[in-house]
Amino acid sequence: MPSDHDVVLCASCLARIRWAITVNGRRQALNADPDPTGNLAAHTDHTGTLKVRVLTAERDRLEGAEWQAMPHVATCASPRPRARQASSRPGRRAAVRPGAWRWNR
Repeated sequence: MPSDHDVVLCASCLARIRWAITVNGRRQALNADPDPTGNLAAHTDHTGTLKVRVLTAERDRLEGAEWQAMPHVATCASPRPRARQASSRPGRRAAVRPGAWRWNR
């Protein structure tokens, strides 16, 4: 069972969360309390860093000192709006303002 020393509050909904590092080195917010319905396995490594991995069909069981967690983005009561993505159509360019210099004439 994890201790409460690394628990913070979500800026949007004020729920208790923990920040973890994924296998790819990115930060991910987890609900602070273990959840048997969660799809993540979390553990604290030898440096005290909370690490997390996804429970997959190949590795669907908890290993060692892992505990089951839920990603906070799945349960946040007031999530932030998603950032606008770049165009998925390659070759599209931004519109050129009238009178602006164009290099490819």
